[in-house]
Amino acid sequence: MSENAINLSIDGMSCAGCVSSVEYALNSTIGVTQATVNFADHTASIVGSASSESLIHAVENAGYNATELLESLKDQVIEKEQKDLVRYQYLLKKSAIAGSLGLPLFVLSVFDVLPILNSNSGQFFWFVIGTMTLAVITYSGKHFYTGAYKSLVIRNASMDTLIAMGTGVAWIFSMTVVVFKDSFPIESRHVYFEAAVIIIALINLGSAIESRARGKTSQAIKRLIGLQPRDATIIRNGQELRLPIEKVGISETIKIYPGEKIPVDGVLIEGNSSVDESMLTGEPMPTLKSVGDDVVAGTVNTTGSFLFSSTRIGKDTVLANIIEMVRTAQGSKPSIGRLVDKVSSVFVPVVMVISIITFLIWFNLDPNITHAVVASVTVLIIACPCALGLATPISIMAGVGKAARAGALIRNGDALQQAGRLNTIVLDKTGTITEGRPTVTNVMALNNFSDEYCMSIAASIESVSEHPIAQAIVGYAKQHKLQTSKVTDFNSITGHGVSATIDSQSVLFGNERFMLNHGIDIDELQDEALMRSKEAKTPIYLTINKKAAAIITVSDPIKKDSKIAIDNLQKLGLKVVLLSGDNETTVNAVAKLINVSTVFSDVTPQYKAEKIRQLQADGDVVGMVGDGINDAPALATADVGFAIGTGTDVAIESADITLMGGSLITILDTINISRSTVNNIKQNLFGAFIYNVIGIPVAAGALYPFFGVLLNPMLAGAAMALSSLTVVSNANRLRNLKLIAR
Repeated sequence: MSENAINLSIDGMSCAGCVSSVEYALNSTIGVTQATVNFADHTASIVGSASSESLIHAVENAGYNATELLESLKDQVIEKEQKDLVRYQYLLKKSAIAGSLGLPLFVLSVFDVLPILNSNSGQFFWFVIGTMTLAVITYSGKHFYTGAYKSLVIRNASMDTLIAMGTGVAWIFSMTVVVFKDSFPIESRHVYFEAAVIIIALINLGSAIESRARGKTSQAIKRLIGLQPRDATIIRNGQELRLPIEKVGISETIKIYPGEKIPVDGVLIEGNSSVDESMLTGEPMPTLKSVGDDVVAGTVNTTGSFLFSSTRIGKDTVLANIIEMVRTAQGSKPSIGRLVDKVSSVFVPVVMVISIITFLIWFNLDPNITHAVVASVTVLIIACPCALGLATPISIMAGVGKAARAGALIRNGDALQQAGRLNTIVLDKTGTITEGRPTVTNVMALNNFSDEYCMSIAASIESVSEHPIAQAIVGYAKQHKLQTSKVTDFNSITGHGVSATIDSQSVLFGNERFMLNHGIDIDELQDEALMRSKEAKTPIYLTINKKAAAIITVSDPIKKDSKIAIDNLQKLGLKVVLLSGDNETTVNAVAKLINVSTVFSDVTPQYKAEKIRQLQADGDVVGMVGDGINDAPALATADVGFAIGTGTDVAIESADITLMGGSLITILDTINISRSTVNNIKQNLFGAFIYNVIGIPVAAGALYPFFGVLLNPMLAGAAMALSSLTVVSNANRLRNLKLIAR
């Protein structure tokens, strides 16, 4: 059975322990290859052959609710927003109802105007209040008790367990005191009905605010989805039809008017225009488009009208892939997040043990059982691991979203974490530092050949290739109206050159190493090659029937912001390395222009990857930046691979991070975002751990012997809710992180 991807919306999760329970349930389902749960947006992504029904059933058996998200990404977001809004309003209602009973009780108790338990009338009053409290906590806190019960059934523990135990014990103890008041000493006749309902009110309020804040971290996806128009103008049978985007097929003829967004990916077949591609490149200047040029969904036509043929629709468009990459990255977990999950899975049982020990210590030291109950309940309430579970995913969502707006598509959480640890950046030359659009600058044929004939042969053999240099040579031949010949026996050696048979002649076209490997004498061309290489031009040798025929040089201009980016990378303390398959003289000339001292030239794709491994063996954390097929092994080998988004699909698939605009400055932004995100996670984790390290002993009564202070369970509930809100607010600071101006 084939594998597919299913996305579920999970309802009822309240902490990192819940995440572990749901992930365990899903991964234990037959047919599941991998299941990942994102606590920050309450979704699960499952890969495998299992049906959605079996997955939903597994989640429900674990004590939670699940529904399958719709096929359309736009519908998914709308559906998720609607569910989040309903949940937000529902939690607010539960909080308000609990607070409407708890707050008046709390205020009246502060002013000491409530009846005391010593009288029969007081006993009746508190019995009525206890009954009302039971009704309120059943309505407002039912989900906590249901979740705790289901966790118990599967021998697990979660935040629901702590809340249910804490508020349940508070109510049971209070009701026991009311019903059997004469069995308790006068000093022990305290009730905590208001604490039980206010705790539930505060936790529901905190969850509602947290749910509202979580939605803000999905702005990047909403913004990307908003780039795609709802419909398109299709030409069918000579008629213009305005159809919904879902009804656009492959090879449709689509008409675009000035100011319109392009609905799907395609190739321009009639007309010309300028297209604003800033959503891909970050560059404000529109790009000129003519027949044969690619157009991408979500970009904006600025001037003339044109027709194009659709080549990619639906989930296959560049925009859809961008959105999916952002979604996947936001739901992924870096190593620091997986560590937190492991800690959280044992955290709740440990807290329960601490609560029991606290009760036993107080019960043995103080005859007033009230103190023992209050301390043990407060430990349960204050230790709820909401903040701990939120600390990593909420920051990851914010960081990945910020990176997407900066033009960097991060594939997973580990890449986001690793990018900030880089101390070495390895750069490919062509298409990375340079524009990747080389042009022919010089042709020098030997005496027995003409320049035109050699260019014709070179264009013939390169007409089979899609390499940028090949395109430059073929373009030069077309511009000068040179005839090309039929090519047979074509063979390409990546990083070296090409060979073929043309007009019954054996032709080689490539770099110096390629010629030497074939035993070709190229001494007559060496002076010209050296001179052009010193001018940062790339010499390419042409031989016909194993005899040197000509040298053709191409030049690829350096991108306007490459040197600025490299200078800033070096200022950040990173070592910059230039790694290229080009010849030594040319590469050194480029390195001099961009102020890079560590250079490796004449490298094959395999050696590029090997060089990355050598740097890693020396202790370097290496980032590799490239755009071509020959860079794919190195990109996959590096700690973090950065693919230039204007490069090949193979390079992009091999990389961890895609730089959509092709600017190296985006690497600076990515590193900045990575470091800020990791620091943000550490701040969140530090706050969550310190909160528990300090809060649990205080809740257990550590201050009582010195100051006579015993923490009220209501204050513990408020502090717990506040800790979650603090984590969410801190993560949202990443949205305001300043990026480097282009």
